[in-house]
Order: sequence, then C-alpha cells, then structure tokens
Amino acid sequence: MSVETTRYATHEGIGVAGPQRGNGTADERWLLARLQAGDEAACEILVREHTGRLLAVARRYLRQEEDARDAVQEGFVAAFRSIGRFEGTSSLSTWLHRIVINCCLMKLRSGRRRPETSIEELLPSFDETGHRVLDGAELPETAEAAIERGETKRRVRAAIARLPESHRTVLMLRDIEEVSTSDAARMLGLTSNAVKIRLHRARQALRTILVQGGGQ
Repeated sequence: MSVETTRYATHEGIGVAGPQRGNGTADERWLLARLQAGDEAACEILVREHTGRLLAVARRYLRQEEDARDAVQEGFVAAFRSIGRFEGTSSLSTWLHRIVINCCLMKLRSGRRRPETSIEELLPSFDETGHRVLDGAELPETAEAAIERGETKRRVRAAIARLPESHRTVLMLRDIEEVSTSDAARMLGLTSNAVKIRLHRARQALRTILVQGGGQ
C-alpha cells in the first residue's frame, strides 16, 4: 500500500468490504493472508479498523495532534513493509499497538530539545526522623490501580500528562501498556535499573498530584 493511500485512509476512514465476524471485525486469518499477499483492499481494512484506537494511544504520548497522526501513519507504513515477516504469534492489534508506540517514542526522542521540568517537587518529603510526610490519604501504586480505586480515567490521564516526559513515558509503558521492564528498557534505550527508578519516582509523583487534587 502506498504512503499516499495510507495517508488518505488514515485521515478519511476508508470503508472496504471483507469477510467479517459477527462483531464487525475482519477475520484476522483472512486479513493476514490478504495483507501478506499484497492486497490493497486488505491494507485499507486494517487502516479503517485500527486507526481510531491507535490515534488514542498516540495522543497519550504526543501532545500535538499532528504528531500523533504522523506517528500512526508511520506505524502503518512500517507495518505494511514488515507484514511478510509477521508470524502471527500475537494478534495484529497487539503488533500494530507496539509499532505505533515505538513510532511515538522515536518522535519524542527526535523532538526533545527543551529541558524538562523537574519532578522533585512532586516527590514525597520526609521529616527530620526520616519518616515520609503524608499529604492526605495514600493512593495505590499504579495508574491502573488508581482507576480501579474509583479515580476517573480522565483525571488519572490528566495527572499523568503533568509528569515530565522522561518519567511519563516510563509510567505509560509499564502501568498503562503493561510492557515488561526489559522491553521498556529496550524501547527507551535505558537500563532495566533506570526504568525501575524512573517508574518508582513517576508513581510517587502521580500519587502526589492525585492527592493534591491535580488532573481535575
């Protein structure tokens, strides 16, 4: 599928007929076979069915709408180029999800020019005895746990958006995307230990923001 066709399909939402299950999703085995055979209509089905969800993912990482759309488009182009090597060990949806996240991370790395805001003011403070000074009720460790506790997704997402980028991306990968520590380290070009440290600090900062009423 050409880059031009991909861009049109990504932004316009082409509707293409194909074998479907009762839930309206194109049968994945049929779709994969047609994709690997170079079928243009199958490529358009893939774009139509996954663009909305992938845009939602990209928007969590990239603040500019144009950047998010570009990341999704780049993800589809990368997927079409490598579809012949896809062995079906995961679903097409999971595979596309990971490709688009990688595209988002590459955009973040290439665009990182201005210094980040410090995370220090969001970290817990300690009294002279070394005990943590609590500001309100304790919150769960992870972002998903906060959602399950009753925090609205909108509020948690807004709180996450306040984190410095280097910590926000680690928290997103580990707590929202549920990527393993080793995979997150590889995707970010960090050591596993650095990922663990950033994740711990990001969780602490997120708790502080939520306790203080941030993300409203």
